[in-house]
Amino acid sequence: MGPRPVVRASSSAKLLIIGQAPGTKVHATGIPFNDPSGDRLRQWLGQDKSQFYDQSRVTIMPMGFCYPGKGKSGDLPPRPECAPTWHPALLDAMPAIELVLLVGRYAQDHYLGDKRTLTERVRHFGDYGPRFFPLPHPSPRNLLWLKRNSWFEYEVLPALKRRLDTLQLWP
Repeated sequence: MGPRPVVRASSSAKLLIIGQAPGTKVHATGIPFNDPSGDRLRQWLGQDKSQFYDQSRVTIMPMGFCYPGKGKSGDLPPRPECAPTWHPALLDAMPAIELVLLVGRYAQDHYLGDKRTLTERVRHFGDYGPRFFPLPHPSPRNLLWLKRNSWFEYEVLPALKRRLDTLQLWP
């Protein structure tokens, strides 16, 4: 589909969301999480679209900045050179970041570097705080994971909302 980096960044943002890579709809619109995954993520965060897309408070940066293409069972993984090439410079330009949501395995593998599974990381989210907070990808493809791990809704999401409250993003 050609290059079209999808990122929203601001030096004043306190919250950074690091996802995987844009899908076809996001690539077409240039708006991150502008799809059913974004609807679920905003629900998890307790944010409406105006809050979620307020660049002065929320930065959204993927592991791969462009649509990676289609694979056998969904989109291909993010291109491996994107995060090491672009993340350090972007992070240096965002000194106010207090909380980084690591959405999905690719972001968690890159930033956490431990050998835990995604499920173990999400279940033990407190081990990575206060800076990092691992989350599963909110994709409709993960409905089975959400069903199998009902503790996520009752333990992790309330803790996430409490942590977001400490940032005082919205008066």
